[in-house]
Amino acid sequence: MDSGIKFTVLSLFPDVINAYFSASIAAKALERGLIRYRSLNIRDFALDKHKTCDDAPYGGGAGMVLLAAPLARALEAAGVRKKNTGNHIPENSFCNENGRIKTVYLSPSGTPFDQNKAAEFARCKELVLICGRYEGIDKRIVDLYVDEEISIGDYVLSSGEIAALAVIDAVHRLIAGVITRESLDEESFTGGLLEYPQWTRPEIFDTMNVPEVLLSGHHERIRRSRLEWRVEKTMLNRPDLLDKGIKTGLFDKETVDIIKKMRETQKGVSYE
Repeated sequence: MDSGIKFTVLSLFPDVINAYFSASIAAKALERGLIRYRSLNIRDFALDKHKTCDDAPYGGGAGMVLLAAPLARALEAAGVRKKNTGNHIPENSFCNENGRIKTVYLSPSGTPFDQNKAAEFARCKELVLICGRYEGIDKRIVDLYVDEEISIGDYVLSSGEIAALAVIDAVHRLIAGVITRESLDEESFTGGLLEYPQWTRPEIFDTMNVPEVLLSGHHERIRRSRLEWRVEKTMLNRPDLLDKGIKTGLFDKETVDIIKKMRETQKGVSYE
């Protein structure tokens, strides 16, 4: 069975990547043939006896930079060709059935990664992810091979592997059959809102009760309460999402009315 997507990861520490795919949802998706992956050790493409993959930056400065030559050989081995050969997907384009490979460099100076980008990547046949280290990679690799630079947040990590795994985790769970469609439909960022809070047994914990409406069995009341809780949580934690949703016409009339009412009172709703 062909997978919906193949992940190819170029790394100096492929064991980090391999460990991720050996457990949990990713391992099950691999076993079922829903996804595929391969990890390439960049050091395997260094030709000197010491397997050198980094050097000091031109112009001086702290740290080291990943060398262009081993990375280029690793990319070519992964099936990536230079941009001028026509075997790449243009920058900022969507993946589709005609796109063979999309090459992504994980970098704190890249475009912010979000749920929409994860959904876009999930439509690719293959993602090649370059894990940076030290002060980054030689700019000529970006110019010659990289389709997009992606950042997972406004902070700096010592490991590009962590960023690559964050992207992989966000993307692979969107592939059909990996997790249930119902779980995707109501989670955070779907429909422009954060996910509603959850409760489970026991009904009373540390004198705190589960909201009565969740015990009522009244499906319409539960649906409405959960929508209100989603709006409240988004208003508290990410009010920018509400502004964006209203501006773009993302929300239906019911959601807009709840937002307006909560903003008028500035008190939100109670979990009752």
